Amino acid sequence: MKKNFAYSADFDEITEKLFREANYLGQGNNGVVYELPNKKVIKIFLKQKVCNDEGSILAKTNGSKYFPYMYKKGKLYVVRDMVEGERLDEYIKESGLSNSLIENIYQLLLEFKKLKFKKLDTRCKDIYVSEDEKLMIIDPKKAYTRKVDYPRHLMKGLNRIGVLEEFLEGINKIDSRKAKMWRLKFKKYCEAEQLSGIE
Repeated sequence: MKKNFAYSADFDEITEKLFREANYLGQGNNGVVYELPNKKVIKIFLKQKVCNDEGSILAKTNGSKYFPYMYKKGKLYVVRDMVEGERLDEYIKESGLSNSLIENIYQLLLEFKKLKFKKLDTRCKDIYVSEDEKLMIIDPKKAYTRKVDYPRHLMKGLNRIGVLEEFLEGINKIDSRKAKMWRLKFKKYCEAEQLSGIE
């Protein structure tokens, strides 16, 4: 259950006008999201630091097909494209993990490298899958500041829903060197954290 916070954002006139037609979508740990007209959303943050981090990542990724386009950033808010689809873990539970989805996840991780991210990782709940299995990222965090050189959080999420082995087998067909490295690093991580991981 999320805590109730009092949000306050200093909108400009245009954003204020749009916000009058906004519909509440949901609340996370860092902010609250409202749907705006024309398939846009506004995310209002609790902390300026978090807003600056997400806003700067979205500014640098504008133009990437894996990230929503950002139109405006205020002191405590961003206005960006709406991300449609279903969370990756929920999608896999309902529809399974296809070869094309594995390939799309692999391409997404390559995009992180192209965008010069230090964090080559994301959580299942931050990847949204559309009906044709295209992927979009919501809530990008610490992409340029936190160093993670393999998809640890992602693998943790896939392991939780029982498809990690299947995922790694699919990655092995695309890039056997990466699959071997990821498997090894994740195994070491699980041993260090005393988690049940892959054998």
